[in-house]
Amino acid sequence: MSEPFRNAYEDKVKADAYSKLEFPNSYYLAYRDLPGLISKHVKGRGAVDFGCGAGRSTRFLRRLGFETVGIDISADMIAKARGIDPGGDYQLIHDGDFSRLAKRHFDLVFSAFTFDNVPGRENRAKLMSGLGALLNPEGRMVLLDSTPEMYTREWASFSTKDFPENAHARSGERVRIITTDIEDRTPVEDILWFDTDYLESFEAAGLELLEKALPLGHKSEPYKWVNEMEISPWVIYVLKRK
Repeated sequence: MSEPFRNAYEDKVKADAYSKLEFPNSYYLAYRDLPGLISKHVKGRGAVDFGCGAGRSTRFLRRLGFETVGIDISADMIAKARGIDPGGDYQLIHDGDFSRLAKRHFDLVFSAFTFDNVPGRENRAKLMSGLGALLNPEGRMVLLDSTPEMYTREWASFSTKDFPENAHARSGERVRIITTDIEDRTPVEDILWFDTDYLESFEAAGLELLEKALPLGHKSEPYKWVNEMEISPWVIYVLKRK
């Protein structure tokens, strides 16, 4: 019997490591195009950062002018976020429980690297549906996650060479990766999801895809890209409620 999936970020060591991480290397590429996409699609300034972790994305959204509530299921991560940003709004929630947040209220629901850690198709669709219910009629959801290629190549911020089994993983199965931008090199265990899986989840959650972006690195940027100029490790989905 296989061991249950364990979210690596619900860990004090990982919480401490990621609390010090901002936007180096491949992470820069993940966030580079977000201001333009958000400006294009989002009206208003009320936002929720789902899976906020130590608050990196919440602070990013605040710098874009959003009044942002960061939510996460990890007490260690929320504690770190509050310690770094005492003036921020960070709330610990139970898995899938958004009852503390007003429905049909927010202009933006943002999620970065969260659904890489959510197992189960029905569970993913349920979470997306619950998040979609927080959006006002003109609200938008922006999801930033890993592409399947993330787990089979080397990157400026990540290594997968020690895990050749990733190449044979199927939809919904576990994959492992090491973040090289932090001191803690303990492998992170993620869940592999393909583009078709996301599209099916969006449909089940009553969400409509407005735009999809696959950011690529540029030679002019001050980073030592590995595969980022040919293949994107990230995918960004912009959605609205149907």
